[in-house]
Amino acid sequence: KSRETADPAADSSPKLVAAEHQDEAASKKNLCVKAAKEHNIPKDLNKVLENKVMETVLDLFYVKLSVVEMTCSGDADSEGIVSQSVSSHSDLIPGVYEGGLKIWECTFDLMDYFSEAEIEFTNKTVLDLGCGAGLLGIVALRGEAARVHFQDYNSTVIDEITLPNVVANCTSCSGKDRKASKPPSKRPKNAEGSPDVLNRCRFFSGEWSQVSQLLLNSNKPCSKYDIILTSETIYNPDYYSALHDTLAQLLDRNGHVYLASKVHYFGVGGGIYLFEKFIEEKNVFRTSMVKTIDQGLQRCIMEITFK
Repeated sequence: KSRETADPAADSSPKLVAAEHQDEAASKKNLCVKAAKEHNIPKDLNKVLENKVMETVLDLFYVKLSVVEMTCSGDADSEGIVSQSVSSHSDLIPGVYEGGLKIWECTFDLMDYFSEAEIEFTNKTVLDLGCGAGLLGIVALRGEAARVHFQDYNSTVIDEITLPNVVANCTSCSGKDRKASKPPSKRPKNAEGSPDVLNRCRFFSGEWSQVSQLLLNSNKPCSKYDIILTSETIYNPDYYSALHDTLAQLLDRNGHVYLASKVHYFGVGGGIYLFEKFIEEKNVFRTSMVKTIDQGLQRCIMEITFK
């Protein structure tokens, strides 16, 4: 499928559950509290792909969301985010579900920019922050990154979306062999191939500041990241402080953040220029708008580095 017809990216703006989030003071108390945890990669990779139907966009595999919605229940959706998202027809339930089940269009903007700007991932340490489907981190893996870590707010997203996507892409075709691979079948075959690629991955869920503390205080010491990738994570201004602090704590002194965003998120309040102003006031980073996309809702890609 082309990205134009990939159904997860069809909606350009998040739909919020409105009624219960009008009281800002109440909502802020509920934000940014989800504890962090690391998700182990199962030894039996076939179990990761069990009951999953895969589709493709830009030669990358991704889990078909409608099948996850039908099959994900009980322990597989311990947070209840799949059922809540479906029943409320909402892409975002602040503090509960933060949109990771869908692939948002700025992800594709950032992937295009990687090619145009010839971003080099070889031997770099990369964090896909607010990863959702994990496509940005998967591109970094294919670009021979030394380590790629994936983080999403929701543990269900990591287990049911991100991890299956990484396994499907890493075990079906890796590195230079991918161009010769055949088009994928809708039902993934047995996971064979590149466990060495998965050895370069770690997966985390939880709120950003909690994940930062887990990484910095982990038994497995984590060096700072050369590159942090993040797409459509600045829709809610309530999260700006946590995001800024996370970038400041986890980015290597000479590292780069590539952030893709809409100029404005109607109904949610955030946007690229509001976040740019927030960064300027903190006086820790310098920012550069490296690309603007004018088709549909205006979107931008911002590069962030330390001053």
